[in-house]
Amino acid sequence: MDRADAPREQDPGPYYHGTRADLMVGDLLEPGYSSNYGERKKANFIYLTATLEAATWGAELATGEGRGRIYRVEPTGPIEDDPNLTDKKFPGNPTRSYRTRQPLRVVGEVQNWTGHPPRIVKAMLDHLEELKRLGIEAINE
Repeated sequence: MDRADAPREQDPGPYYHGTRADLMVGDLLEPGYSSNYGERKKANFIYLTATLEAATWGAELATGEGRGRIYRVEPTGPIEDDPNLTDKKFPGNPTRSYRTRQPLRVVGEVQNWTGHPPRIVKAMLDHLEELKRLGIEAINE
């Protein structure tokens, strides 16, 4: 099969989740809470990535108090390509970004990660704010 919607082998990981939540090894991240992005609607999915770059953005752009954190996570069920970052936007999923309806188990925290320069983060936040102003939702649930 050479179609874009053909099933792929699951990415071997490791997997990461960027957030501002203070979690411990063994904690479960589950859908059903307010999304960190967009209109903060109830999230139908929990998101994960197999790249530190994408997890860094997650940690830096997440809402809430506290510092950004990146956790190593393991899915407890099937994962699928994240349509917010794949399909027509980035064919082939080069960001290795995924989502799942099943919990993610925290297996560790990445302690030494480097964030983007403040001006780059501000530019991204400004861009997201402009999309919001235009009525373009960041998360496609």
